Amino acid sequence: MPLYLHIDPGNGLPVYLQIVDQVRRAVAVGILKPGEQLPTVKQLASDLVVNPATVSRALRELEYLEIVQTAPGRGAFVRADAAAGVAKTGARDVVRASIDGAIREARALGVEEGDVRALFTDALHAWYRTNGKGGRE
Repeated sequence: MPLYLHIDPGNGLPVYLQIVDQVRRAVAVGILKPGEQLPTVKQLASDLVVNPATVSRALRELEYLEIVQTAPGRGAFVRADAAAGVAKTGARDVVRASIDGAIREARALGVEEGDVRALFTDALHAWYRTNGKGGRE
């Protein structure tokens, strides 16, 4: 399955971290499976129109986080135990990254902090309100 990543230059997050977050998310939701090979540094850099050093930095970070394992001359592969590790911390980190992105966007649009809090609280209530049986109303 091809890996589709998108770099947003106006995101405010360094490009290498955008790559890391998206690969983590792909592993967490099962788009990237254990043992699956990632595209080469050259291919990712070309696809994303970024410097190969940026892709290399992202891969080093993914290796440090024990999500990928690199094999010299063979490439980078999703670790066999990556899904379990990412599942534990990845879901929370993915949500955190999404919240950070939403807040960054709200701030860039000039939305006041109080309004962001109100919107977040409304969304929490809408999604976590239960009908007494453990489900949404």
